[in-house]
Amino acid sequence: MVPIVRPASEGKPSDDAKDQDWDRVLPFQLDALGVRGRLVRLGPSLDAIIERHGYPLAVARPLAEAMTLCAALATSLKYDGIFTLQISGDGPIRLLVADLTSEGALRGYAQFDSWKLAVALGAGNDDVPDGYVPKLFGHGRLAFTVDQGQHSERYQGVVPLEGATLADCAHIYFRQSEQLPTGIKITARREETAEGGHWRASALMVQQMPEFDAGRLDADPEQREDDWRKAVILMASATEKEMLDPTLPGQALLFRLFHAEGARLFERRPFAARCRCSRERIDGVLKSIKREELADLRDSRGLVAVKCEFCSTEYVYDDGDLDRLYETGATGSPAP
Repeated sequence: MVPIVRPASEGKPSDDAKDQDWDRVLPFQLDALGVRGRLVRLGPSLDAIIERHGYPLAVARPLAEAMTLCAALATSLKYDGIFTLQISGDGPIRLLVADLTSEGALRGYAQFDSWKLAVALGAGNDDVPDGYVPKLFGHGRLAFTVDQGQHSERYQGVVPLEGATLADCAHIYFRQSEQLPTGIKITARREETAEGGHWRASALMVQQMPEFDAGRLDADPEQREDDWRKAVILMASATEKEMLDPTLPGQALLFRLFHAEGARLFERRPFAARCRCSRERIDGVLKSIKREELADLRDSRGLVAVKCEFCSTEYVYDDGDLDRLYETGATGSPAP
């Protein structure tokens, strides 16, 4: 059995019974290679986020991959706040956003042009094409943001959208920044079952550790390079079926890939689909706008309606609600 140990930064060891749980990240370390990594597997959280929007498959699958990539990158950092991944371009998918709080609240949404998407995919096709990034996103940029609140400096990394897949784009980001060498493999699929469609997505990420952290200050540079290449090759050998197999525990998958390297596994961290929108937040947004400028937000009922892009919750305000909001700061009525 692969040992599960607890470093100071990871908390208590998790129960082996949770191996088959999804919506979790399983950190690991390959001491023999001076490499650390993450296995992210998402399932129910993707269903909760994606299915409510009714996105076409060619939009939903990149969003599932983006949320999985967001989780892999965010959990490799130490932060107290919100990690956001944003892709914007001039293609059929104009905008794709995923974010994860340090408490594990995950959400995401996409904006797209239906006509451009149909043209890009061709008649009768709704699946994700090969080399989908340039075809679906066009020219644009990929941005990573870490926001730790008003009293901390906001960090953002931005790179042009280059590469055939989101994993390729992430590799380019790490190569262009001063980060450590990083390898990422991502896959996502929607499976039809008797109960309906269900999403599963997975990401494997390996990252070369700094020499000091790896305890290899006197390591030969060529040996470190050979060890890094070996880790990437082993990671890449994981098949899509293995990464998405609900009957294959994450611990068993990592043992298959890295058993000769004595992989050490750490506590799993859970994720949950949870939006941060609230009546109070919407109140604050409306109060920052002059009341006479709210006319464009009125619907056919004459109500001011604000819909959350992430969770599709609608907040509505009648004139009485607005009177109280602008005069006393009270909240509006619940959505009918």
